[in-house]
Amino acid sequence: MTLRGPFGICAIAAVTLLVSRPCVMEAQMAAPMISVPDSARDGAHDFDFMHGEWKATLKRLVKPLTGSTTWVEFAGTQTTKPIWDGSANMDEFIVDNTQQNIHIRGMTLRLYNPATREWSIYWANKTSGTLGLPAVVGRFKNGRGEFYDQEEFNGRTIFVRYAWSDITPTSAHFEQSFSTDAGKTWETNWISDLTRPRK
Repeated sequence: MTLRGPFGICAIAAVTLLVSRPCVMEAQMAAPMISVPDSARDGAHDFDFMHGEWKATLKRLVKPLTGSTTWVEFAGTQTTKPIWDGSANMDEFIVDNTQQNIHIRGMTLRLYNPATREWSIYWANKTSGTLGLPAVVGRFKNGRGEFYDQEEFNGRTIFVRYAWSDITPTSAHFEQSFSTDAGKTWETNWISDLTRPRK
């Protein structure tokens, strides 16, 4: 739900959807990933917390990497279903801004690789109808999940970071950020909070 959404984390730039993932650009930059020792923990169930129904709120920066401080707010739902006993999952992200008549219809696919002990996260939206590439890749450590990729955005190569934090049985926080300086500084452009609906 990456500005890509997700979500969070690709480029958003459509009026109706404002969520799109640009193509990968070959570049010299290397994503700021951490090597994993063989003894690293198994993270196959790190996204189990997300399974089920959620209320979703979203704040999206209108024009990332332009110095813009204008945000648009959305509200809606997210529904996440486990696949392969939890080592993969898929969710539908539906949020709206009724005042500006802006609607985001997104889908996230998450796949766990037991060999690398990393998750690959793909975003798609209804407007484009295709999975965004590349995936953001990473893992959870000490309750925080960070996932990265490198791609082209508005003619320049950037890093994209998804970050999950503040996870409880009834809430979770997600941010997508972009970096133009190889991860030295980050601009957050997509902030989503999930809460369990009251029964």
